[in-house]
Amino acid sequence: MTNFDDEEADDPRHPEEHIAPVPRISVQAFCETEQTLKAVTAAGEDRRLAKAHLTAKDGGLAAAIEVYESMPTPNVIVIESDGTRDILEGLDDLAGVCDPGTRVVVIGNPNDTAPYRELVRRGVNDYVVGPVETLDVVRSICSLFSASEAIITGRVIAVVGAKGGVGASTVAHNVAWTIARDLALDSVVIDLDLAFGTASLDYNQDPVQGIANAVLSQDRPDTALLERLLAKCTDRLSLLAAPAALDRVYDFGAEAFDAVFDTLRMTTPCIVLDVPHQWSGWTRRALVNADDIVIVAEPDLANLRNTKNMLTVLKAARPNDRPPLYCLNQVGMHKRAEIEVKAFAKTMESQPIAVIPFDSKLFSTAANNGQMIAEVSKTHRTTLLFQNMANRLAGRGEVKKPKRSLLEPLLKKLKGRSGRASAPHRKAS
Repeated sequence: MTNFDDEEADDPRHPEEHIAPVPRISVQAFCETEQTLKAVTAAGEDRRLAKAHLTAKDGGLAAAIEVYESMPTPNVIVIESDGTRDILEGLDDLAGVCDPGTRVVVIGNPNDTAPYRELVRRGVNDYVVGPVETLDVVRSICSLFSASEAIITGRVIAVVGAKGGVGASTVAHNVAWTIARDLALDSVVIDLDLAFGTASLDYNQDPVQGIANAVLSQDRPDTALLERLLAKCTDRLSLLAAPAALDRVYDFGAEAFDAVFDTLRMTTPCIVLDVPHQWSGWTRRALVNADDIVIVAEPDLANLRNTKNMLTVLKAARPNDRPPLYCLNQVGMHKRAEIEVKAFAKTMESQPIAVIPFDSKLFSTAANNGQMIAEVSKTHRTTLLFQNMANRLAGRGEVKKPKRSLLEPLLKKLKGRSGRASAPHRKAS
């Protein structure tokens, strides 16, 4: 078993915090400095603000007050204070032209002397000390809705193969099952391979309905509909299964699954997407909008090229997120020429989240019985790998094996000797 720490995961620019996306809102920002203007503009391109209509202007508080004297206010106003004007006086003037329900974020200056309590009394929903970066702006706006609405904002984990047949679905299903069982998080697996999905087989389920019914519904899928479509696998794990039938062709637009994902986010702490190996508008969108991405690859040249390409594209599309992760699967297959793990990692410029060894008997037994790896063998080293991946992806850290004492072999020998020495006495009695 080999497991690596992802060096990029500890990069302070890509924290492991979970920032939930915002609904369809309007945001207007009034900035005093060029740095803040650039940060707010870049935030408008972030995936978590994809549904927001964000505009950024110069002028700060004075400009905001002038604008809103003659027009309604948006859902969110972001105001930057440069410290040259009394911020409390300016907020009082802004309150006079602000519509009820508008939320206000203030980007302050270290020279501001107003206490936070006074800012709150004047209706400020969040206060951030400048200078700010893009992620600070994203975090502040998103927190207004995830916290104030008191709803669950589920974490979405997308698992995809760098090539067909690399075992990405097996990894996705085992990780989801482990998150539900070991971390006690209510979880949903969505099998997005509508024609050839295997999630129902892996979980030994035979649901009549599933993801196709949700995405093809003429009405927007709501919580009640999805509850009816979910198949219960365990107490905490549910499945939105694929029909795995060829009676129709499944062609979707880029936003086809958005409503399903958004609805599940409101009720489910963890959502695992089993994404098929294809590159289309909706698969790319599902990957880009996920909170974490895991690319599953085998150690050969085609997987090396595809993994590198996917990492490059997805990193560029998610500049404010933790970089996508990848794991190597079926490593050490007998009589197969493989790229060494070190060479693979050097090309990726990052370490794999896990290296899963090839074990045909273990995996085929689990697949044919409709079981997870931990159900076949609780103590197998691959079971620990899935536990580590589950903890990492759920933001819980890595599971460590208890350290073995240097005296353990000696204690076992002494215990064995004492057992043999006491046997005749038990017999005599």
